[in-house]
Amino acid sequence: MQLIPSSLSDWLRRAAATFSDALPVDRPRRGMLLAGALLATALALPGPPAGAQDWTTERWTGTWGTGPAGPPAAGTAQVFTDQTLRLIVRTSIGGNRVRIRVSNEFGSTPLRIGAARIGVRASGSDIAPGTDRVLTFSGRTAIVIPPGAPVLSDPVELNVPALGDLAVSLYLPGTVEAATIHNTGLQTNYVSLPGDFTAAATLPVQRTITAWPFLTEVDVDSAGPAIVTLGDSITDGTRSTVDTNNRWPDWLARRLQTVRDPVLGLNGRLGVVNRGISGNRLLADATNPLAGRSILERFDRDVLATAGVTYMTLLIGINDIGNSSPANPVTAEDLIAGYRQVIARAHAKGIAVFGATLTPFEGAGYYSPEKEVVRQAVNSWIRSTDEFDGVIDFDLATRDPAHPSRFLPAFDSGDHLHPSDLGYQAMGNAVPLTLFRALGAATAAPLKLEKVK
Repeated sequence: MQLIPSSLSDWLRRAAATFSDALPVDRPRRGMLLAGALLATALALPGPPAGAQDWTTERWTGTWGTGPAGPPAAGTAQVFTDQTLRLIVRTSIGGNRVRIRVSNEFGSTPLRIGAARIGVRASGSDIAPGTDRVLTFSGRTAIVIPPGAPVLSDPVELNVPALGDLAVSLYLPGTVEAATIHNTGLQTNYVSLPGDFTAAATLPVQRTITAWPFLTEVDVDSAGPAIVTLGDSITDGTRSTVDTNNRWPDWLARRLQTVRDPVLGLNGRLGVVNRGISGNRLLADATNPLAGRSILERFDRDVLATAGVTYMTLLIGINDIGNSSPANPVTAEDLIAGYRQVIARAHAKGIAVFGATLTPFEGAGYYSPEKEVVRQAVNSWIRSTDEFDGVIDFDLATRDPAHPSRFLPAFDSGDHLHPSDLGYQAMGNAVPLTLFRALGAATAAPLKLEKVK
């Protein structure tokens, strides 16, 4: 007799109860007959192949991610000709199995991946011995990704460290333009001499880049939730030091790995996925396509599609304010309406949303006293509204007490808009860890948490 997996038998019991409860009280027999038909169908189905993964219990959490954008303006795209990319990513949490997401979502032609591998990075472009793994896509070592689409690799066994570096190698046969790319990577990545060098322990490097073409997410098997940090250049880490992982979400990931609190449910299993894009806006697309589509447009792709997403932070709006024209200024009411849309869409999918106050920008190129009034009005609403599930007061954490419309000098990178490395660290330390209560898996119903400031 065919044995029924426990997950399926549980489902059958719930289905039978549901059908029975849904029927009028004088028709229970129909529910029993329907449940019996379901059971008979299940018994007739072939069992899973030996050694197959039970997808009903498989759980994935984003350990790294970035916000894709594009396509670049004509004549400015990165071009690769029969070359291997070795892309370095910093994990937030560890796991025993791993998969990647590769995107052609901004491409207008098919993207061919000729081969792909993943391993733990030793240093530079080198792979740590014994960690190299072949990646497949739907069981194949190569795949053609249609325009506008992403793909997930098949999972592979790999001991992925928390707060460690992975190296993802993608071989691109032919000539390929990076139509889908995260431009402000702040990470040295490697482009090979011509050829498939995905299996090379040391890559023969032709040049380096500090962007992430095509690669948008790395997931690990985990029972923990993911935090998506959604925003603009200040979440992206613009003007922080390259190769040091000094973005404020990096500092948050470090804290989540070092703090253990069973009351809060902090156990080192909360992934942090950074979806900040330099130049990004809440309400409108930027003129530069590498600044990404508006938050309202990219929300489904960059938040809802993230594996394990349960929480998100929202730090956005300073570019909407700064780039607005006197003839058609963006108002606080405009931004608040946009925030409410994000909150509603997140809550509909059971995601808690934490609003972040906009950081100071006096002295930046697009600052004006009138725009500062809008920033202050937005921050006042963020602090006082009950619509967010919590507040992160980045403005308070970074401003100069003697001149609140400016950064504290030590926290200013020099352009008066982006924090320094110390400023980003202060931001990461300002996130209340009490926001991330132990909720377990991503919930199916909208959340309503006690607001945390």
